[in-house]
Amino acid sequence: MSTRFDDRVAIVTGAGAGLGRMYAMLLASLGAKVVVNDLGGSLDGGGPDSSSERPADVVVREIKAAGGEAVANYDSCVEGEKVVATAIAAYGRIDIVINNAGILRDVSFHKMTDKDFSLVHLVHVKGAFSVTRAAWPHMREARYGRVVNITSVNGLYGAFGQANYSSAKSAMVGFTKTLAKEGAKRNIKVNVLAPGAGSRMTKTVLPPDVVEVR
Repeated sequence: MSTRFDDRVAIVTGAGAGLGRMYAMLLASLGAKVVVNDLGGSLDGGGPDSSSERPADVVVREIKAAGGEAVANYDSCVEGEKVVATAIAAYGRIDIVINNAGILRDVSFHKMTDKDFSLVHLVHVKGAFSVTRAAWPHMREARYGRVVNITSVNGLYGAFGQANYSSAKSAMVGFTKTLAKEGAKRNIKVNVLAPGAGSRMTKTVLPPDVVEVR
């Protein structure tokens, strides 16, 4: 029996490009209604470029062109209540959360500033907490929820110049294990993935011929 998510509503954070876009497209192809969350900011957490089309709108258009349902959300993942409110306003429920949003501020530890460290943790860790915390009561009441947190191989093994990123991604593992225990009785399943792919975030560390940035 093939997996389907008909009538389910999913939020994918950082879904305007790369793996986030692929998660959103896949869920939509399996019947889910998708909230495509993307602030539209730069890789290091800078503000959106108001002169160009928002990445979330591009992905929504692609999903709709393929016959799926989706709406865009432009809030920071740190403002989880606003992200979840978009799902409730558009579809009346929230069933699935994929915490994918992230930024990079790579620099060797002896040169790393407080801002380099705290901003990366804010987006990755506080962002995942904020969106999941806002969705959690809805999932508990419905006795159904699926949460996928995205870690990284660098979060598991570390990487030069990524004390901020690797520690934030490592935190996702402990966060996931605790939520899996707490959500079990309410049929809320929580898992963590460590994917690898050519994307905007990996083009700085992978050979150009390996990475095809969309």
